[in-house]
Amino acid sequence: MFRRTFWFTAGAATGIWATTRVHRALRALEPDALAARALDRAALAGRRARTFAGDVREGMARRERELGEALGLTDDPDGGDARRVRALGAGLPPGALPGPSFPGRTVPGRALPTPGPLRNQTNHPTGKEDH
Repeated sequence: MFRRTFWFTAGAATGIWATTRVHRALRALEPDALAARALDRAALAGRRARTFAGDVREGMARRERELGEALGLTDDPDGGDARRVRALGAGLPPGALPGPSFPGRTVPGRALPTPGPLRNQTNHPTGKEDH
């Protein structure tokens, strides 16, 4: 009698366990669950990308400082980037470097094109000429 009760209980427990596993697997394949899992993975990928971008920015800034120190282009605490602009722009004609002090951003020795008359201009409101 005890042996039958033991096997009946073991079979019932196994059946309940298997049914629970199947229902969990089916719920995991529902559209809402798939969408939530995709959203979680996208958020994780976004966090990883932000971390990677931060590491890249940090490495770029470190390397820029190293190169600036090696080339003697360190920033002036009072003048900001003015010292670097002066060093980079040494020997160039005025207006060659774009920036706040060079608002035209023109190429030296080259005139900007001026707009000419528009083609097919008419006085008719529809833009078509009467023939």
